[in-house]
Amino acid sequence: MAALYEGYTLCAFVPQQNLSNSGIQGVEIERDSDHVLVTDSSRSVILYKVSDQKPLGSWTVKQGQSLTCSAVFNFQTSEYVAVSDNKVIRIWKEDDPLLDKAFKATVTSDIYRVLSIPSWEPVVLFQSGAVRLLDSLLSAPQQPIEDVLSQEESIRWSTCIAAEKQQQLVIFTTEQKGEHFLYLQGLNPNSLQRYRLEREEPGLSPLSFSACYRNRHIFLTYLYPNGRVYQSVTSVRAQGGDDGAQSLPVPRSLLLVLPVGEGLLEAASALVLDEAHVAVVGVPHPSAGAGRGQCCTVKCGQRRVMLWSFSNKLLIPHGKTLSVIPFECPKSSLASALGKLKQAKSKESISSTFVPSWNSILHGDKAQPLRTAETRRTTRNKSQSTTSPTIDQVLELIKTAPVEEVQEEVERFLSRSDIQGLQPSVGRIASTLVSRSLDDPAFYSSHTLTQLLNTQCLCHSVCPDLVLLALERKDYFLCQLCLQFFPDIPEAVTCVCLKAFISIPDVDAEKASLEPGSVSFMETVILKERGVVSLQNGFSPTSVEDFSDGMSGSKSRTEVDETTFNQPGLKCPVGSHKAALLNEILQTAYSDTFLLPHLKDLSSQHAILFLQYLHFLYVKCSQDHLLQVHGFRSPSLSQIMDWVCLLLDAHFTVLVMTPEAKGLLLSLHRFVKSQVKLVSELGKIEGSLQELDKMKTKRDIGQYSIEVIELL
Repeated sequence: MAALYEGYTLCAFVPQQNLSNSGIQGVEIERDSDHVLVTDSSRSVILYKVSDQKPLGSWTVKQGQSLTCSAVFNFQTSEYVAVSDNKVIRIWKEDDPLLDKAFKATVTSDIYRVLSIPSWEPVVLFQSGAVRLLDSLLSAPQQPIEDVLSQEESIRWSTCIAAEKQQQLVIFTTEQKGEHFLYLQGLNPNSLQRYRLEREEPGLSPLSFSACYRNRHIFLTYLYPNGRVYQSVTSVRAQGGDDGAQSLPVPRSLLLVLPVGEGLLEAASALVLDEAHVAVVGVPHPSAGAGRGQCCTVKCGQRRVMLWSFSNKLLIPHGKTLSVIPFECPKSSLASALGKLKQAKSKESISSTFVPSWNSILHGDKAQPLRTAETRRTTRNKSQSTTSPTIDQVLELIKTAPVEEVQEEVERFLSRSDIQGLQPSVGRIASTLVSRSLDDPAFYSSHTLTQLLNTQCLCHSVCPDLVLLALERKDYFLCQLCLQFFPDIPEAVTCVCLKAFISIPDVDAEKASLEPGSVSFMETVILKERGVVSLQNGFSPTSVEDFSDGMSGSKSRTEVDETTFNQPGLKCPVGSHKAALLNEILQTAYSDTFLLPHLKDLSSQHAILFLQYLHFLYVKCSQDHLLQVHGFRSPSLSQIMDWVCLLLDAHFTVLVMTPEAKGLLLSLHRFVKSQVKLVSELGKIEGSLQELDKMKTKRDIGQYSIEVIELL
């Protein structure tokens, strides 16, 4: 059984007004499955890192120009390739700032699409049906392009697949006066095969296509508006030649019939996940899915449905956002269905898939299983689930019942072992709780909301008002959990939390009950600040200081530290609880572009206080590496320094003009100089070690030896 896990938003976009599609022209894999190129419907290409939900680069053509196919990544040269105005090929690298100044070449015929797959050279597919390797086309851009397709024949879909025997296949379908054809264009050696697809009901054309290669055959899957999903299988011929004019008929088999109701699908895409799973996304049938490494873009009047998949992640336009939904298709077996197969949990899995008992399916309530401990536990869970409330009953209860009753019913609902669709249910419950809490100041259940968060089935886009509600009720523990579990908190909300945390008086913050590990980390830092240290591997730093003090002409360790960092009396400017909350801000994902405008809203007093804390934390963590490895949830040195840079960028003028910040800036300057010097020395050591690594000793030194190598 296929499983979909909690999704998150990769990016937002603006659909064009003259189209009813999503506003995205294509999504292509970049260097690996965690990097994708997103091409919008008009002028821009943006590089994203999927796991960080962070844009790494953006390129746009000039006003009046347009990108006519999705940009792709050339895996052989690490360059990007796009086509503007149908005939202009543009090539650039990641560090090129302007797309207009990139390499351009104009060809003689309109291009339909550029196709690129790992380990292979990109291929250019022309609207005439001709195919060229990118390098051969760029060597002579003005070469004549032949017409492969006949008159009134147009390409509807295309993809590229790597077959066996080091062969690359370009696959595309065409339409001509209601007839649909399949082309297989082989490269190295060149070969062309043309097949005619069987017709469906009069007036119905396929809405989507997808293809995969398996056992020297191409499996083409296509969906019709009536919900019928067909599959055609064709053999990849080993010999070369050109038999594209023969138009051989290809049989089809019915895979499944979707429940579309009385009407027809307006736009949809059906893709094969594996040999046992087919997924659909479309209108009006709401589903989602994709095939590995395939892209489906189908036009139907003025509507278009698209979806992509890379490395078990679906990328689906949803409203004005591009959503990422991890999925998994575990192998089915009798042992797994009966619950006898022990499988390791996936890192992304949230709850195990519920599989009904075959015994109960075949025999119903008459089945009498063996009375083992496992079956007794199953029977007990079953009896509990029958008395548990349904999701609709819980939602109705939340609207009127007191806090205690709501808490009890939600806990009973979450404790059900056979619960289906946990993620949407938790989202609905959380949204209803937050809505009532906002409308009714007397109603608030922190315990229930904490329970829902701990299921890890919530995200900010599902319940966007939860963080603001927690701030309004001064429930800082709930805020802390949201910052830890939500991967999609907007930068504006992050800054709202920062302002709230930094404004809390230390006395009030100390009363808050926070996550113990985060508070323990700051207490450890403050204890070390006060000189309470322990033996490290049986070694006490104080012994070195005492020994150094007794040496004439030498400085103690304390004197060296104070000279280097100029921090003789460095103290934490905030309390441990307040610092723990600020640490959660430092570990929240963000984009510099979107965060800086909101960060400028901090007052000068709060900006200086926050900078003082960042300075303190960086100095302490850089002096004691044990603070970074003791296992507590704590910000890394790079995260701390990134926020220092952001704060300086956002409040540069204020900090320079404020007298209170002068000493802090000078201290930061000295500290950065010392770090630069340290990195420089480490670079020299790295160079020496690299040279040693290159040395190849030919003489036999035996099994054991001691060598002294002098570096000049």
